[in-house]
Order: sequence, then structure tokens, then C-alpha cells
Amino acid sequence: MDFRHPKTWFAATLLLAFALMPAYALLNGQPYYLTLFSRIMIYALAALALNFVLGFGGLASLGHALYLGIGAYGVGILQFHDITNGWLQLGAALIAGLLFATGVGAVVVRLSGMTFIMITLAFAQMGYFLAVTLKYYGGEDGRAIDVRSAMGLFDLSNNTVLYYFIFVCLVAALWLFSRLIDSRFGMVLRGCKSNERRMLALGFPAYRYKLVAYVISALACVLAGFLLANLTKYSSPSYMQWTVSADLIIMVILGGMSTLFGPVVGATTFLLLEELLSSYKPGLFPGVEKLVNEHWPALMGMFVIAVVLSSRQGIYGYVAGMRRR
Repeated sequence: MDFRHPKTWFAATLLLAFALMPAYALLNGQPYYLTLFSRIMIYALAALALNFVLGFGGLASLGHALYLGIGAYGVGILQFHDITNGWLQLGAALIAGLLFATGVGAVVVRLSGMTFIMITLAFAQMGYFLAVTLKYYGGEDGRAIDVRSAMGLFDLSNNTVLYYFIFVCLVAALWLFSRLIDSRFGMVLRGCKSNERRMLALGFPAYRYKLVAYVISALACVLAGFLLANLTKYSSPSYMQWTVSADLIIMVILGGMSTLFGPVVGATTFLLLEELLSSYKPGLFPGVEKLVNEHWPALMGMFVIAVVLSSRQGIYGYVAGMRRR
């Protein structure tokens, strides 16, 4: 890590802001900030997972919301049956995610391009409609979660404890993915993205590497879904909708594909801008608040297009590419 490079200070400043947010919320009497930034970190974790296969593996998955939903239902279903132990819930969700990801991955990683995108979308939609048919667990409406997961020493019913639990999970994921990306495994994965035929000619089993990367990415999304269910105290098929997968892709592109910290920047920018536009109040431009509130997705789209056109590397990718002075 180069502490003289702007990208290091950029990432460190954002992580420090996350770490200090509970104190800021308490001093300003704004507990909503805890919920907002908890949600940002959860989606940052999911985007980080997607970027591992998209940015470094070239696998453009439009179905990672499936694993977000599996993590959420791991909490909701077991809690419905009076199993509130969070470690059991998380373990069950990870096992289910492992089985789904291995099965789906065994099919999709053989594919590429538009075919890969559409098949991952199809599997995610199958999961969504399966969740809708689970009338016993709320069906299309989902179901409320009465109590948050019991994690032993960690009292997740306390919003501040939950916030820092999410923060630790995000930092741990950043460390894990940084190790994977810089390892031999990560080098082979990037080589498969650049020229899979050459990697095969060198004797590397590309299929096996891509499958393992897909499963690791999916399990990180399962963890994000587990945290999301505890934050919202709700499990719903809406977590598996294709639009959620699309949002994750936008976060990755916005922050910077093929960069470790880009998805975190992208998720933070995307969700803060969404919050700002959807709840816009009269300010510098009085009289346009209704227009902004109703049509904020169009404004969001214009912003994303502007970022991509001005820097194809995304926000953090642009910072990472800056020369030292």
C-alpha cells in the first residue's frame, strides 16, 4: 500500500468517515444516519463481491441479487421457526448459498458475453418467483422479522452494535478480496479475463478458477443479505429482483471496475445521491422539488452517464490513476 498516493488517502478518509458516523449521528441527534450508512456499507459489501467476478474475472453477472435474497431468507425462515441464533442462521444461509452458487456456477461459468448475462438473470428470476410462491413465509409480501439475530457477544438489537458489526464485515471483506486479488489465484483469474485460451494453453484450469471465484463472490453476497435482513428486520422477494442486481452493477461501474475500493465508493455515491434526490427539499432551486422527487432515477442515470463519459475508470478509478506530485 502506497501511503503517498491519493487513492490511499481517499479510501482511508471514507473508511474513517464510516467509523466515526455513529458519533456524528449521536452529536447531531440524527439516528437515521446509522440506518442510512449501515445500508450503504451492506450494498458496498455486495458490490465488492460482484466486482470480484465482474471487474477481475470478466463475468458480468446480472443475478447476484439471488444470493442477497438467500442471505435474507436465512434469517427470516429460521426466525419464523424460533431459531434466533445468528451463527446458525448465517451458517444455514451460507450452506444454501454454497449449494446454489455451485449449481448455478457450474452452468454459467462455461458461458460468456450476453449468454452469461441472460442465464444469470434467468436463475435469479427463478429464485425470485420461488420466493414469491412461499406463502408460508409471506409470499410476495415477504415477512417481518420479530427480533434480530442473536450473535452471542454482539447485541445486534442495538443499532450502534449492528452498525459496527457491518463495518467490521466490510473491512474484513476488503482485506480478504485484496489478498485474493494479489494472490496466484487472482492473477490467474485476471489472466482468464484477458485471454482465457492462453491461460488454458499454459495449463491452468480456467473453468475451475472461475467457478471458485463465482462461489466466493456469491457467499459474500449471502453475508450482505444476512446483514440486510437484520438491518431492515424484513425478508422479501424484492431483494432478489433483477433491478437490485442492476443497481450493484451500476455501483461497481460508478466507483470503478477492477479496483478494490471502487465498489465501496460507487455504493456510497449511488445511495447518497438516491437519498438526496428522492427526498429533495426546496433549496437553491425552489419549485423543482416535485420534479426532482418524482423523476430522480432519470437524474441519477444522467449522473452515471456523465461519470462514465468523463472517466471510464469510475470515480475511484480516476483517483487511483492520478500521478503522484
